[in-house]
Amino acid sequence: MDKDKKLKILEKIPFYFTYFLRLTLIVAIVLEIFNQRWPLFFITSLILLLTYLPFFIEKKYRIDLPLEFEFVIILFIYASLFLGEVRSYYTKLLWWDILLHAGFGIAMGFAGFLIMYILYYKNKIETKPIWIIVFSFCFAVAIGTLWEIFEFGMDQIFRMNMQKSGLVDTMWDLIVNSFGALFISFVGYFYIRRKKTPIFSRMLNKFVRKNQDIFKKNN
Repeated sequence: MDKDKKLKILEKIPFYFTYFLRLTLIVAIVLEIFNQRWPLFFITSLILLLTYLPFFIEKKYRIDLPLEFEFVIILFIYASLFLGEVRSYYTKLLWWDILLHAGFGIAMGFAGFLIMYILYYKNKIETKPIWIIVFSFCFAVAIGTLWEIFEFGMDQIFRMNMQKSGLVDTMWDLIVNSFGALFISFVGYFYIRRKKTPIFSRMLNKFVRKNQDIFKKNN
């Protein structure tokens, strides 16, 4: 098997795994209806809807997200809301919360970098590389803060226990999220400085290839 075929097979793995995750949610919804667990039915249905968030983003902003990036978003939604909350992984596995918020910080830091990179590339802004990195970090921290507000709202409205130990849980979540954001910000800085960052470069180059219209420079 040649290298190109191997790459195509590897690229299909996130695609099929995404459908597998949605299938498990559908099965869970059916079981919750059968057992008349209506609060869990509502929450799981909402989680299933949220897995289509990348699709709505692509349609709304007319961009084509790399499949890997879509998968990361869907996996975080599934792992945090379904496995973490519905299946109680947060209490069963003490490291689950740390892993998710670190990953979330990395993903949102990359998203923040993409925003600034597009604006910089299209000559919409003039700035130094360090400020692109600062924005990436702040963007990830801001989204992480909004997530904590979402957890607070779910606890208050639906009597859930997403914040676990309250303020202590919230602060540790924000700290871990910030470390993840800081890590990807440094990686982005090295990328701008033309140093080797294999995974980061592959993701960004793939995004550029899929969105040629976005990267047409304005005169």
